[in-house]
Amino acid sequence: MADSFDDECDYLFKAVLIGDSAVGKSNLLSRFARDEFHLDSKPTIGVEFAYRNVKVGDKLIKAQIWDTAGQERFRAITSSYYRGALGALLVYDITRKGTFENLKKWLHELREFGSSGMVVVLVGNKSDLDHSREVGTEEGRTLAKLEGISFLETSALENLNVEEAFLQMITQIHQVTSQKTLEAKSNDMGMGAPTLHGAKQIINVDEVSATKHATCCSY
Repeated sequence: MADSFDDECDYLFKAVLIGDSAVGKSNLLSRFARDEFHLDSKPTIGVEFAYRNVKVGDKLIKAQIWDTAGQERFRAITSSYYRGALGALLVYDITRKGTFENLKKWLHELREFGSSGMVVVLVGNKSDLDHSREVGTEEGRTLAKLEGISFLETSALENLNVEEAFLQMITQIHQVTSQKTLEAKSNDMGMGAPTLHGAKQIINVDEVSATKHATCCSY
């Protein structure tokens, strides 16, 4: 279930859900953020978002997940929302081959508008409809390996691997952020920059700030 916005957190991470319309992006997000599923879910208009607090090791992370519209007529609106995103769930519907074939277009868009170090997890949704499958598990796994990204099949309806997909993305973002933090500290020490003991720290990762302590929870 969604956590309170008032809890102190260590980082704020922005991520996006992308993919064709009706692949189940909104239900994946509502399942992750509120443990809800809606059979009558309507297409997203523009962009919506939700929060969820997640523990990674000893750090509390507030994940801000943006659900983008899959319809072509909204692409000019949503492309700007890649700015500052540290991760993305790239979603297709295993029962609709076309949504898998369109992944090349989405990957191109990610690389055009997203940051170079963005974490991407490929998600084949609606695994509960295996009898209607048009995309094999191995096809998804092969594409993910080719692109150097992670892969999972999920079912928002049955709540299968939904948590795992988001946590995998968030954990990888944390690893990338931690590495960049260590490198920044190392560079500062090499330059003799002063460090204030106990000071709150703002870590700039690409175009978004992963803000330490309570500042990130004031949104």
